[in-house]
Amino acid sequence: MRELRYRTIADELRGRVESGDFAAGGLLPSESELSASHGVSRVTVRKALELLRDEGLIDSRQGFGWFVAADPLRQALGWLGTIEDQLESLGVASERRVVDFGFVKSPPRVRQVLHAPQVLQVRRVNLADGQPFARVTVWCPEDLGTTLSRADVERDSFYDLLDVQIGRATQTIGAAAADAADAELLAVPVGSPVLRCERVTWDVDERAVLLSEHVFPGHRTELVVELPRFDPSMGPSGLRLVEN
Repeated sequence: MRELRYRTIADELRGRVESGDFAAGGLLPSESELSASHGVSRVTVRKALELLRDEGLIDSRQGFGWFVAADPLRQALGWLGTIEDQLESLGVASERRVVDFGFVKSPPRVRQVLHAPQVLQVRRVNLADGQPFARVTVWCPEDLGTTLSRADVERDSFYDLLDVQIGRATQTIGAAAADAADAELLAVPVGSPVLRCERVTWDVDERAVLLSEHVFPGHRTELVVELPRFDPSMGPSGLRLVEN
């Protein structure tokens, strides 16, 4: 009976995936939820899920759970661009949704970088083919952000909106765990692995004009950089050990 039951569960989940009920990269219900809803043991549920994994339909990550298998979206780090640019280059539909927009007192890290007591703070979610792909928070000095509206930043990037000439940016990338706020926005479990990227953007006069934080679900993105052959005369770069 158990043999038939796990196949029935697998058939039901397969149908929901193929119908789009669970989108590519999207989470499935947890093993405990499936166990309760089908009135079976977690052993039976696990067998059904493993069957679908063997078919290449779903996958799992420790601390994350089961999700619909999908190729990670690869972002190149060799040039300065936006998430929208990267997604469009991959043929993926991109959308942004602003969650918070307003002028605030600069948090310590923001003040350290932008040297501004007040900043425009914009928090948004970027979607890829309709699914949450990144939580982005951008801080901009008050004098540069006073002319911007919520509609502006929901429609266009800061690079297009600011009345400055962008010069360069530095991006720092590290591993982190999703807190409750990001987990809700990105539709992932609390504590699941994420990539956290901090970007500082300067104008051509070397003024820091933007500080942004990007948080990506670990199972949905890969960051790719092309490495030229090492030149000893230039010294090592790009790697920093962080001490806690």
